[in-house]
Amino acid sequence: MANRNTVRGKVAVIGVGETTYYKRGQSPDPEFVLMLKAVLKACQDAGLDPREIDGFASYSDDRNSSIRLGDALGVKQINFSNMVWGGGGGGGSAAMANAAAGIIAGYADYVVAYRGLAQGQFGRFGGSGRAPAPVAAGAAAFTAPYGISSPGQSYAPRMMRYMHDHGVKQAAMRAVAMASYHHAQSNPNAVMRGRPLTEEMYDNSRWITEPFHLFDCCLENDGAAAVILTSAERARDFPHKPVYILGAAQGSATRNGTVGNFGAPTSNFTTLAPRLYAQAGVGPKDVDVLQSYENFTGGVVMSIVEHGFCEPEEVNEFFTTKNFYAPTGKLPLNTSGGNLAECYMHGLELNIEGVRQVRGDSHSQVPDVEISMVTSGPLTQPISNMIMSSERG
Repeated sequence: MANRNTVRGKVAVIGVGETTYYKRGQSPDPEFVLMLKAVLKACQDAGLDPREIDGFASYSDDRNSSIRLGDALGVKQINFSNMVWGGGGGGGSAAMANAAAGIIAGYADYVVAYRGLAQGQFGRFGGSGRAPAPVAAGAAAFTAPYGISSPGQSYAPRMMRYMHDHGVKQAAMRAVAMASYHHAQSNPNAVMRGRPLTEEMYDNSRWITEPFHLFDCCLENDGAAAVILTSAERARDFPHKPVYILGAAQGSATRNGTVGNFGAPTSNFTTLAPRLYAQAGVGPKDVDVLQSYENFTGGVVMSIVEHGFCEPEEVNEFFTTKNFYAPTGKLPLNTSGGNLAECYMHGLELNIEGVRQVRGDSHSQVPDVEISMVTSGPLTQPISNMIMSSERG
């Protein structure tokens, strides 16, 4: 039985919006203009006057402040303004959860969860980006002296240990990449549409940092995305079928954020997954479609295991393109192309795809979706996840 003291069925998504997604450095617009375009598209999708927005929720230290956005949109007043700490993509579902909490508490009526990211204008996430400091302090003391300066280098040892402990083969990560690229070919807004991936291409691609090949790593992009939420009662008055939030969890387990924690490797969802299912009143067998954040494919492997879809020793059998391809797979995965092949919008594009699957208007639609799950930011911290549904529950 679900915990009644949750967001379950009290809030719904009424509109989503995305800009064109560009390869890093190719956007003709400044990041702030991209963000405005995404919010306006979400309002148009919802049938909502932008001036009615009275709440903003974002994450990953987004540069586009709620005050500046509110002024540009002409909102009447801002009643709720919220930011998830941290520079990673683990806050996408958390931003939507915080928006839902603000609505339930009565702080705001219409809250937009958003993310704007122009890596061509403000710097890249994929590289070290800085000259070595004369002294390695704090978390860097465990990494910089050993030449670990990029996200891939940080997460690769964790996955290597996981593969060793559980006998996971490279083909499992390849299946994740194949699924993302396969679905991107049907998505007109995917950066990698028209560039299909084959197993041979994956196997022959260069190493970035073992065990991650080129195609195991997310893209670097310019663009923006936005999601508008309101109460379940108000949602009935808008054009689209409401997409209800059944559950959302965020945070981290003890010492997950400690770089020097050399215990058993995890994607950091070990404590969040049980909380999510308890809130939503469903389990992994009820999930019709999954959008799993891929900063690196190894994080998807750990995350899927930690959400109970298979055991660690079953990964090689479970992680196949047959299981991951829409519309008939056992667990259709990253059906818009995800961070690997649609766009790296710090994962909010995955939440939007989760909404579209429930509404029935995805470009890789799974039939009769009732339960849609999104997991945001494995391997980072804090992280978050959420379950959406066609029914209030």
